Amino acid sequence: EVQLVESGGGLVQAGGSLRLSCAASGFSFDDYGIGWFRQAPGKEREGVSGIRATDGSTSYADSVKGRFTVSSDNAKNTVYLQMNSLKPEDTAVYYCAAIPIYYSLTYYLNEHDYDYWGQGTQVTVSS
Repeated sequence: EVQLVESGGGLVQAGGSLRLSCAASGFSFDDYGIGWFRQAPGKEREGVSGIRATDGSTSYADSVKGRFTVSSDNAKNTVYLQMNSLKPEDTAVYYCAAIPIYYSLTYYLNEHDYDYWGQGTQVTVSS
């Protein structure tokens, strides 16, 4: 059974940091890449970042470049999203999802090509 479980969300002040984790089971990073998405109240879900663990290639939305870093620990089948210099507008539910490895990074910020999703973790940034 495929599972993606996010953790690490919470409440943080503006300028602070959080590290989200996405623990994957039931599939290999050889077969799927991982994307991070977020959805704020009243807004559409948006792509934040993605990683192909097979070659370490990554992608980022313009809104988080230079502040967020995605990484993977293949031995633990876990992907991380390090979020620094957090802003109130980063407040959202954050989700990780799995996309077939044959998709290029161009597709990683588009939710439509993902097969599996986690349940999400809340990130709240206070001003």
